[in-house]
Amino acid sequence: MSDSYVPPDTPLEVLHQDHAILIANKPAGLLSVPGKGEHLADCLLARVQAAFPEALLVHRLDRDTSGLMVFALCRQAQRHLGLQFEKRQIKKTYVARVWGLLTPKTGTVDLPLIVDWPNRPRQMVDPVNGKSAVTDWRVVRHEGETSRVRLYPQTGRSHQLRVHMMEIGHPILGDPFYATGPARDAPRLMLHAEALRLRHPDGGKGMNFSAKCPF
Repeated sequence: MSDSYVPPDTPLEVLHQDHAILIANKPAGLLSVPGKGEHLADCLLARVQAAFPEALLVHRLDRDTSGLMVFALCRQAQRHLGLQFEKRQIKKTYVARVWGLLTPKTGTVDLPLIVDWPNRPRQMVDPVNGKSAVTDWRVVRHEGETSRVRLYPQTGRSHQLRVHMMEIGHPILGDPFYATGPARDAPRLMLHAEALRLRHPDGGKGMNFSAKCPF
């Protein structure tokens, strides 16, 4: 990754900001947090903190995934949001384009995941030692030899959506780790965090946010 990291030169897109939280739309190709070394310092967290120095990390998205990320603007909000993620109370919706004509219209993938140590950061299915990972899917439409789907992760494992789609024979287009052949030829990883539902850390009001899919 270090050899080819050219983060997109796009302005910070803040979709919501109040006294406790900030919602930003991460472009594909930008790290969520800094990597090891000066060349991997540019990331969404750094860009957010340049404008909002008090911003604190709550969760992350893969570098090649675009879409919504929530940041806390105080420690109390960070703790509150962290607990919501831990208890699986935050609901996330992703849009993806996957290879092949996915059927039926809806379904669930329930396959436990573990890091593939010799091939990090790749993850793999491990029924014995893996941690529970569950993804619901809904087909939006078929597009040529591909399918546009909405993915609803019930758990938040690393690379969960990417491995689950590959395991059922429909890898996400443009995935450098898990797609092969023509499925890999897309200009980017076709995965976007489209919607986020959470409770506001101050008062618990339910809030919904969305960011239009760019592909």
